[in-house]
Amino acid sequence: MKIFILLGFSLLLWGCDTVEPWEKGTLAQYTMLTDRDPLDPTMANHIYYTREASHGGSGVGGGGCGCN
Repeated sequence: MKIFILLGFSLLLWGCDTVEPWEKGTLAQYTMLTDRDPLDPTMANHIYYTREASHGGSGVGGGGCGCN
C-alpha cells in the first residue's frame, strides 16, 4: 500500500516545473487572462448582490435592493 502512495505522490510532483523567464511571455498573453473583460466581474457582482440583497457600504449607493 505504501508503494502506491509513494507512486501517487511522485506522479503528482513529476508535473511540477519551474517557469523559465522566456516562457513568461506566453503566460502573460491576453488569452491566458482569467478576466479578459473588466466589465464581466463587475456585472456578475452587481447581479449577485442585487439578488442576494445583503450587500452594502462598498459604494455610494444604498443596500442590495438594486435601487439608486
